[in-house]
Amino acid sequence: MGPSLHLPSLPYRWLKRAIALFLGVLISSYATPAKAQFGLPLQDILAPLIHPQTNMGEVARTVCVRLDGHCVFRVAAAPSDLYPRVEAIQTQLVMIRDEYLASPSPTLTVTIQTQSEEVTLDEPAPNPVAEEPLNAPSQAPEIYVAVGDRPATRLMSVTHFEADPKGVDVPTTAELLVEQIDSGLRRSYRERQPDYLLAQAGLAVGTLVLLLIGVWGLRRWEKALRQGKQALHKALQDQTHTLSALLDERRQWNVNEAQLRFSQLVQAGVWFTGALLVFSRFPYTRIITVQTIAGLRIPLRLLIVGLGVYVAVRLSFALINRLTALLIKNYELTPEVNRRTQLRVQTISRVSRGIVTLAFLGVGFMAALTAVGVNIAPLLAGAGIIGVALSLPAQSLIKDAINGFFIILEDQYAVGDVITVHEIRGLVENINLRITQIRDEEGRLVTIPNSEIGLIANHSSHWSQADVYIPISYHADVNRVLALIETTGQTMKQSDRWYTAMLDIPEVLGVEDFGERGLTIRVWIRTQPLKQWDVAREYRRRLKVALDAEGIEIPAHIDFKAPKD
Repeated sequence: MGPSLHLPSLPYRWLKRAIALFLGVLISSYATPAKAQFGLPLQDILAPLIHPQTNMGEVARTVCVRLDGHCVFRVAAAPSDLYPRVEAIQTQLVMIRDEYLASPSPTLTVTIQTQSEEVTLDEPAPNPVAEEPLNAPSQAPEIYVAVGDRPATRLMSVTHFEADPKGVDVPTTAELLVEQIDSGLRRSYRERQPDYLLAQAGLAVGTLVLLLIGVWGLRRWEKALRQGKQALHKALQDQTHTLSALLDERRQWNVNEAQLRFSQLVQAGVWFTGALLVFSRFPYTRIITVQTIAGLRIPLRLLIVGLGVYVAVRLSFALINRLTALLIKNYELTPEVNRRTQLRVQTISRVSRGIVTLAFLGVGFMAALTAVGVNIAPLLAGAGIIGVALSLPAQSLIKDAINGFFIILEDQYAVGDVITVHEIRGLVENINLRITQIRDEEGRLVTIPNSEIGLIANHSSHWSQADVYIPISYHADVNRVLALIETTGQTMKQSDRWYTAMLDIPEVLGVEDFGERGLTIRVWIRTQPLKQWDVAREYRRRLKVALDAEGIEIPAHIDFKAPKD
């Protein structure tokens, strides 16, 4: 039973190798300085491919211009022009930084200059009330950066796209950008000084030490969980404990499995987070952290959704096992003896786990679509319409499933029982949520939909009973015959072969009827399920031998006419 509950998992060493490979690809992807600074989020990188054309009046978007992984300032433009502009500014800023770092006299001057700018339709004049021609010239501030004694380099022009989100005019926005650019370049120079790098190296070493300590503790926890899992696996293979104990072990198995997978995921997260923290300490590798977080934003959401669904399913399995154990708390027999109860529990658990798994997978699928930005409202509406359309032809199937579930839940009958339904008596060979299959007395396999099963007579539920009628002559001594019948039943109950099959000593009810053959004595014998026929046959044989030994005849027929001479 244990292996059926185990879910295949990715080995831990392969998980670490995948993380190392991913980090290696990131490092190789951002090896050049220009690429290393182009810190655009994944959705911004894909936006031009998704929306290659933009109308003139479309709302502007903003993107960070990064330097050594830091967001120095934000630029804005229409989506059709945003990414070429950001790339040009990014490349120019990196060249200025490299020139600043290589200069023997590292002095920096950031200034604002103005020049005429043609106002187009997507850039209206600052004063829309003034009656000026549509293409009238206006002054657009431009930012220049000078390093040392070298000529100033033009970095960018400031437009109303940058000013509008801040709620200020363009000249004020240009002054704010000058301060941000100056601060960013000076920070880049400061972060490459030996004292700063030594301090960051110390912090990186401390981070690695804490990382190793945390991983060591998590590995010990994982080792303890694996040992507990092995012990539970051996216990689940043992078929000698009670059914309640078996269900409790299955509940512990599911909880242990959820904890084990969670510990492995936490270890991978600790390694991954620690690596990003170390990379973020240095200006040369900080962009790896930025791009990894930006690129894994959606995958991390999907991972969280998947982890939530997995943990919820495992904990639901544990709860189902707990509730099932409460249902059968009165049955403390071993699984070998209590085959019927074990089969019922397995069926209920299997059906419940399947329903819970499908429900959580559906919720997880909707949550995953929401995480990636898909509007699920039309999808839910379409699913509702499809559900209504399918519900009409599937009414009988749904009714079969509901009735079959309650048949199993209420233990009306199970595989191995002898039942009578629709005047058909036979052995139940198969039962599921849709149909019940019965093998009748002539060997025919009868299949009945569960929705058509109404009145049921179960001949073997928990225990059975043999109903024996014994005819005796009117001339026989009734008290003597009753004592002989009772003694025969006690002797049979004490025999080794029939001791377990007979639950009680046969109950002699007394004289049941006066018939043509004579008196009829009725006897009830309570037996194990499906043993009533074997016990009744053996009891009749023993009683016939005992009656013959005492000279008591079983009458064949009595003629009530006048006796012959």
